[in-house]
Amino acid sequence: MSAFKRKRGDQGPVGKKAKKGKIVADERESTVQTVQETIHEVTIPPPVSLGKWTNKERVLIFSSRGINFRTRHLMQDLRTMMPHSKADTKMDRKDKLFIVNEVCEIKNCNKCLFFEAKKKQDLYMWISNSPHGPSAKFLVQNIHTLAELKMTGNCLKGSRPLLSFDPKFDKEPHFALLKELFIQTFSTPRYHPKSQPFVDHVFTFTIADNRIWFRNYQIIEEDASLVEIGPRFVLNLIKIFQGSFGGPTLFENQEFQSPNMARREIRLATAAKVREKQMVKELQKMKRTEAKENVDKDVTADVFLTPAEEKPVHIQTEAPAPKVMKKKKHKPFKRQRMQRPRR
Repeated sequence: MSAFKRKRGDQGPVGKKAKKGKIVADERESTVQTVQETIHEVTIPPPVSLGKWTNKERVLIFSSRGINFRTRHLMQDLRTMMPHSKADTKMDRKDKLFIVNEVCEIKNCNKCLFFEAKKKQDLYMWISNSPHGPSAKFLVQNIHTLAELKMTGNCLKGSRPLLSFDPKFDKEPHFALLKELFIQTFSTPRYHPKSQPFVDHVFTFTIADNRIWFRNYQIIEEDASLVEIGPRFVLNLIKIFQGSFGGPTLFENQEFQSPNMARREIRLATAAKVREKQMVKELQKMKRTEAKENVDKDVTADVFLTPAEEKPVHIQTEAPAPKVMKKKKHKPFKRQRMQRPRR
């Protein structure tokens, strides 16, 4: 057994620099210590909370006007999970997107997560490296928030996450660019003042069906198993731009279908089904009427009928004689009849 003791000058608060200490033998071996004293110096690492904060990544998370409650809860969940994030008021929908770069500069942020709502039902997410780019635009689908999922997992607020990426991110160049954007945006900087020196949850980014699936899991210390915490959502990539919120297009997803076109196809499919049902009903009605006509008509009724003799066609060449009109008797008017003397 050996006890650890600090030097006399190291009894104050621990500083950022590493301290040195001595290892002295236990009191039971005091007789051996007097004969031969052995002193070993060891290096004590500085506490995590007192390290130097060098990575100054700050993420601005805000949205445009017109978002629903689900998007608002998702933004709040992301701000809770990312202690290096900042919030701002909603931006007017009439403003141009390049104004977001000015907002990031005012807030002293070099990364941005901007949620854009359209028609109060479609949600788009911009992830940008402000102000020089690049930036990517996604369609957000299948949103489930922390309050909605009611998962059993739980993690420390402000702890640093591990980022787990699908191996497909290294096969395509546009996915490799998105991977670097996700790393710089979602990873909490080391020694951040608002972060905790623990790693107890994992952010996973998986590619399936040409979409990026986001999940958040807790790491259980006993057996290192994973329990989902939330939130969860799916990102459908639309375009990658060279600049921040604009510029030349680096990549465009040819398989992307806008929500308007998807809803239009659903309406057309529904209308086609309705028309098909109507045509089936009309055909059934025609069959029923034909069957009734065939039953009412007797096929053997004209078997014993003889055809009538054909009369020659008479063509009249002379004009017909004028009709003689009979002359009517003169009848006095009613007034004259009234004036006649009575007998």
